[in-house]
Amino acid sequence: MFNATRRKGHRYSYSDQKSQRYRKRWILLGVLAFFLLYVSFTSLAFSMRVLENDAMAPTLRAGERFIFSSYTVYSLVPGLDLERGPLPFRRGNVVLVDTYQGAGLGPLRRVLDGVLRFTTGQRLSLADASGHRPEEYLFVKRVIGLPGDEITMTNYVVRVKVKGSVFDLTEFEVTEQDYTTNIPQMHALWDSSLPFSGNMDRIVLGENECFVLSDDRSNTNDSRTWGPIPISMISGKALFRYWPFLRLGIP
Repeated sequence: MFNATRRKGHRYSYSDQKSQRYRKRWILLGVLAFFLLYVSFTSLAFSMRVLENDAMAPTLRAGERFIFSSYTVYSLVPGLDLERGPLPFRRGNVVLVDTYQGAGLGPLRRVLDGVLRFTTGQRLSLADASGHRPEEYLFVKRVIGLPGDEITMTNYVVRVKVKGSVFDLTEFEVTEQDYTTNIPQMHALWDSSLPFSGNMDRIVLGENECFVLSDDRSNTNDSRTWGPIPISMISGKALFRYWPFLRLGIP
């Protein structure tokens, strides 16, 4: 018994124990470094969002979770400009509209926000200096018109005259995306000049403007109330729906 204990103690000598502690320390540092790199990458290049409401119904549903690309890199790398060169999104794409354009979160705070979101299952996030949280300024919408397009709406039928074209086409004819809109039944006495009446006079989008709408065309805020939005307000594009599992895929 004594010899067995002695041999065991000899096997785990001080130098062995010290070496084992070093290995554990390096493993822990490696895991921590991987986690920080992962969160930094997903905060600055990608983001994971939960659809909080039915503004995009019936195509997208409240509670579904998506991976969005992030255009933060355009503001971090000198010489890159989202408003110049080919746009990273097209008509029909589902995008993330940042109406506050960052909510005062710099790169470091975005990473910390990503850590908090990751560790709390997307339930918590950092607040900006005014006490608002970034998600309060973020809206999931669909791109209908790009710079130079002409947009009209009659009885909720949206027509787009693509820049350089001579024809007005419906929104579904100018996109390769497959989606469905929810058209409300409005009262006959509803004023046709109101934003949610389903009617809109022709507008021409400026050089750096886009037109975005909700798939639910009832009283949900979008370009009918905001007007055309600058390209810089589009902070990312939906890449993949990862929840629920039965609806996995590209939105």
